[in-house]
Amino acid sequence: MAGTETQVLFIAGFGPIDRNIAESRNLYGDSLGIRFKEDSGGYLYTGGIEGAKHFALWPLSQAAQSCFGSELWLDGIPVPQAWLEFEVEDVQKATADLEAHGYRMLIKNKKEPWGQTVSRFLSPEGLLVGVTFTPSMREPR
Repeated sequence: MAGTETQVLFIAGFGPIDRNIAESRNLYGDSLGIRFKEDSGGYLYTGGIEGAKHFALWPLSQAAQSCFGSELWLDGIPVPQAWLEFEVEDVQKATADLEAHGYRMLIKNKKEPWGQTVSRFLSPEGLLVGVTFTPSMREPR
């Protein structure tokens, strides 16, 4: 896109946003055999699939909490079906570039408890997209 200097370094993560975690666990875990780790909030994730730094089943309530500080998705904002995060060198600059191109940020430059800095918006396709800086993903595996 002309006029932007933001460069995506890699895809930091991807996965469905779940309204029914049991059904998703059945498909991805039982039927496809993906071995997930689970945090205390029920978030299922793995870094063990080749080609993906992080794949996770993200409950809608947790996505809403991250974006809006509430477990309820806001009325008037389309409910996303999946999430996608792009690792960038500078989240603040990427956020400003995206806003300059007309994208409405749901959160800006938020520092998550696990050390990630993220800005999120909805793509034209309805994905919850993040531009991120994730220190743990920049360390050698």
